[in-house]
Amino acid sequence: MDGQLSIFDCYFKPFKITKPIRLIELFGGIGSQAMALRNIGADFEHYRLVEWDKYPVASYNAIHGTSFEPTDITKIHGADLGIVDTMEYCYIMTYSFPCQDLSVAGKMAGMQKGSGTRSGLLWEVERLLNEVEELPQVLLMENVPQVHSAKNMPDFQRWIDFLAGKGYANFWQDLNARDFEVPQNRQRCFMVSVLGGKIYKFPEKKPLKTVMKDYLLDQVEDKYYITSEKAKKLIDTLILDGKIPTDRQTDRQTIDLCLNKPRIIGRANCIKARYDDGISNLKADGSGVCECTRLS
Repeated sequence: MDGQLSIFDCYFKPFKITKPIRLIELFGGIGSQAMALRNIGADFEHYRLVEWDKYPVASYNAIHGTSFEPTDITKIHGADLGIVDTMEYCYIMTYSFPCQDLSVAGKMAGMQKGSGTRSGLLWEVERLLNEVEELPQVLLMENVPQVHSAKNMPDFQRWIDFLAGKGYANFWQDLNARDFEVPQNRQRCFMVSVLGGKIYKFPEKKPLKTVMKDYLLDQVEDKYYITSEKAKKLIDTLILDGKIPTDRQTDRQTIDLCLNKPRIIGRANCIKARYDDGISNLKADGSGVCECTRLS
């Protein structure tokens, strides 16, 4: 892993942010990375949002109290990012580019430069970094682990080499949400790139203390219930397998929405690119709640 910690790290100081943060979010969606900064109490401003889809932008504005407009990354330039006064501000730029062409749930068309794929929009970030007069001090990427699969690794390495040529030290690692106190099996590749001779260490794992059942609401609207033949078959299978009581005593369990050997699960399955399949034959293709009510 290029850019990972080595014996030479003793010559470099750990990176620490000491200035107000100006956050630039490319492929920003609803601003989940901004939420992370908010949740840890970071001193930051929502500086730029680049997101072409009007619906996530509307959600972003509603969540964060901003007034951004949809923006196409292919139609902006480095100057539009507004990176100035880097001695006074720390610019964090996130660029969690589309994963559809990398994920096993997609067509795996790749992220080659000039390919025209959605994942190939990564190279628009290269263009913007070549156009800016001042570079952001921190870059943050999150994507599916397939970003460094055997097929995609040559392109991923080209990207790392480009950033290194710009003066960034790059640190990447696969992390799973379940290892950081979140009851979801969600593995993603994270890369933190720091400008100018600094090192970054990923956080240590933390034991999981909760399960999905701890997060269930007491009351749920009827529209969220699945009423179908598949649902009946799923529940009958769970009963026959002894996974839920035969007398259907009042209880709720989080389950794998899989007709083929369904299970009671403590951690949610990862939401995939095609996340609306409902109940399927595929293991770990979705998560749901089975509510069992005592029969009179």
